Amino acid sequence: MTDTGRRRPFRHLTPPGVDDLHSAGGDAAGRWETDKPDERWVATHCAFCGVQCGMHLRVVGDEVIGVEPRMDTHNRGKLCPKGVAAYQQISHADRLTYPLVRDADGLRRATWDEALDRVVDGIRRVQTAGGPDAMATYGGASMVNEKTYMLGKFARVGLGTRFTDYNGRMCMVSAGAANYRSFGIDRTANPITDVAMADVLLVLGANVPETFPIYIRWFWEAMDRGATMICVDPRETTLARVAQLHLPIRPGTDGALLNAMLHVVVHEGMLDEEFIAAHTSGFEEAKAAVEPWTPARAADTCGVPAADIVRAAELFGSADKAMLSHARGLEHQVMGSRNAMAAINLCLATGNIGRPGAGYGTITGQGNGQGGREHGQKCDQLPGMRHFTDPGAIEHVAGVWGIDPSEMPEPGEPIFRQLERMEAGEIRGLLNICSNPMVSWPDQGRTQRILEGLDLYVVIDIFLSESALLADVVLPGSAWAETEGVVANSDALVCKINKAVDPPGEAKPDIWILTEIARRLGREEQFPHMSAREVYDELRRASTGGRADYTGITYERLEAEGPIAWPCPTDDHPGTPRMFEDLRFYTDDGKAHFNAVEVDPPAEEPDDDYPIRLTTGRNVAQYLSGNQTRRLGYLSDQTPAPWVEIHPNTAAAHGISDGSPVRVTSRWGTTVLPALVVRTIRQDTVFIPYHWGHPVAANQLTKASFDPISWIPAFKTAAVRIEASDEAAWAVTPPPVHQGGAR
Repeated sequence: MTDTGRRRPFRHLTPPGVDDLHSAGGDAAGRWETDKPDERWVATHCAFCGVQCGMHLRVVGDEVIGVEPRMDTHNRGKLCPKGVAAYQQISHADRLTYPLVRDADGLRRATWDEALDRVVDGIRRVQTAGGPDAMATYGGASMVNEKTYMLGKFARVGLGTRFTDYNGRMCMVSAGAANYRSFGIDRTANPITDVAMADVLLVLGANVPETFPIYIRWFWEAMDRGATMICVDPRETTLARVAQLHLPIRPGTDGALLNAMLHVVVHEGMLDEEFIAAHTSGFEEAKAAVEPWTPARAADTCGVPAADIVRAAELFGSADKAMLSHARGLEHQVMGSRNAMAAINLCLATGNIGRPGAGYGTITGQGNGQGGREHGQKCDQLPGMRHFTDPGAIEHVAGVWGIDPSEMPEPGEPIFRQLERMEAGEIRGLLNICSNPMVSWPDQGRTQRILEGLDLYVVIDIFLSESALLADVVLPGSAWAETEGVVANSDALVCKINKAVDPPGEAKPDIWILTEIARRLGREEQFPHMSAREVYDELRRASTGGRADYTGITYERLEAEGPIAWPCPTDDHPGTPRMFEDLRFYTDDGKAHFNAVEVDPPAEEPDDDYPIRLTTGRNVAQYLSGNQTRRLGYLSDQTPAPWVEIHPNTAAAHGISDGSPVRVTSRWGTTVLPALVVRTIRQDTVFIPYHWGHPVAANQLTKASFDPISWIPAFKTAAVRIEASDEAAWAVTPPPVHQGGAR
């Protein structure tokens, strides 16, 4: 498939035997020759979501000209619109190709030496005034593990700071917290393919057909076999329309629903008492917590019929094999972690864990959402998913890093707690790589004030994002096709990414950039310049013995065998595609733990001034903050701008017609968007997709409220008012190019 924006015709070329290739194919770097003498194909995986579809990049000279899906991976020859267009960012005209530094007139071109000197001098100035912890780092979960590992090491050894975190703080940390408390490990229990084997599927807050179009095949296969689908979502999504039972609950009430379902399971005698007795702890406390949550009470809270709650519980509780899956709809709440615990409680109570077609899974949003938190850039973890509470873990990692254990900083804090320290003047510098907080963080006005108030703000990225426009120094980094490395997909399958081309112009590999800054700070011994393979070998050593043990997953094995699921502690270990099959868990007592879930109201409830609930989410053509996808014509043509989705009765009550401008106002901001009047949403709720920046950014409207356990933002539960507007819907400004800009 070829469409670089220069309107070349699409062509589909499949070399002989492609269906029989292993994951990498070709030579050791995943390259193999085609029948076209000037073209080579490089095996890799998609740049976007956690499904990590296999693909071949078609390369001529130093340009990626097209893409072909692979038949030998779980996408089986299919790609979604984002996957088809992913390669177009590589040679895009907006790519950052030289460093930028800020002067009085804005950002201007600089040499690498000047830019790096500005960074190093700024770090020294900040840390001289405020100590090592006056600097912080913030990374992305779309980067390969080699980069995320290097960022964690750079923060703790290169800077000596405890303040590092990553943008998975907005993605899967609620599920991760629940997994730790329930299972002792942060990993989805079942592979994607188990969905197809289930008899009952319970899906909460996940618009799978639109946001994970390749993943949906397993749900369709299950339903073709006769499986029953239960969908929980305030909107009647494509999945909800085909489900046997749709529960359109009020945003932010998932915990009440799940507690009520467990209440029904208990009272109707559908417990797997043998499993509970032998393999779990804490059931009586969880049972007591759900006792007040009758279906009638939950119906009043959730806004759905009590009979439907009972039916959902009976379907799930009576199934031989039931699978529960959720995404951000359940997590983006102050109840996010407890919602996930309540979901796990339901699986444990019915014995649905550790079996094919029976279990619990989180649908990962970012391409390396799983791997991005395993190896050290997350604030409270060391490589291998080790914890700072374990002195042995600190000693092991310090040994790999070549420092004394006493030099290891204390555990850090989630980025949204760090923002409070930035406002207080305790953290004065931030290095941000591969993330766009001006679109993705809540309360956009506060975000801008904080970033502009820093003494040093450094961005490493491939495009000049809305956040990079505010930076003191912008360093041009490397895209996914310019990198060798690994990612861990939704299943914790470690997938090999192969380098296709070099970064353009003066852009540099991200690992080189971090290493060079550390060396200029005097850490040459701990940061020799290394290839991606050398970094990965160090990562494997650092992970040895940890929960996320990559010791046995070598580049050579991945190239020969294809993706391998961790933990994989030895070279001859097959990997672990399904967790807990031996019904042994990673907790101190080896049992799965029930957690008593107390239900709190959403972060914001409607009132007379703001009577409508706002929920936000994704759409098929765009990705996260849109910094990549909004630049690609094929995707922008599909979805050029956001909208506000409104029920016809609600629209009529406010004098709003389909396509007309609507002003949406919260306590935190306001925007004007065109109305999309549909019957597929609750009358008390509106929906806005979140992939665009100011002036149409959804997160102008969302409150900076957080889950107290995971510190994930409560994006799904804002309170707003809507009104017909005489203004035209605000236009979407194209993403900025790198001529510079004022701060």
